[in-house]
Amino acid sequence: MPEIDSSRLKIEPFGSHHNRGSFTCGVESLDCYFKTQAKQDVKRKINGVFVLVDLHAPTEVIGYYTLCATALAHGDVPLIIRKHFPRYPLVSATLVGRLAVLECLQKRGFGALLLADAVKRAYASASVIGSSMLIVDALSDKAAAFYEANGFVRLPDASLRLILPMHSIANLLVL
Repeated sequence: MPEIDSSRLKIEPFGSHHNRGSFTCGVESLDCYFKTQAKQDVKRKINGVFVLVDLHAPTEVIGYYTLCATALAHGDVPLIIRKHFPRYPLVSATLVGRLAVLECLQKRGFGALLLADAVKRAYASASVIGSSMLIVDALSDKAAAFYEANGFVRLPDASLRLILPMHSIANLLVL
């Protein structure tokens, strides 16, 4: 597998100049969201949408992810992690709602690059908006395995919901 030339890549907020029409990741719901809903979500401040582009073709999207605020019931947090959170009924969190890479470029590290950026952005904003963890709702066991390989832990009662506590992210990041 060839190395990613990160000097040519940039992750930036989604804008109207980015080409949505040709994006295809192979998952209809992710393709449809990006082509038809992402622009409105950004405009209405429902989701932050971030895109990966090659600086030599800055309007063509290689991949994207979304972030938004959410909460998780305290009782849904695994016991081993729960000790780090106050006993509020809801635990504040940041949701990676979607993450997708062009189908022709999958399995080359772009997904991990997007996820790393999402983790860093979520951590950087956690002290401003209040977020104790990052949550993902994987669309399949294959997707869940990707998140597990990147440090996320499955919730016991929701096999495709995974979390990564901010205190774990702090241990991973050198800020």
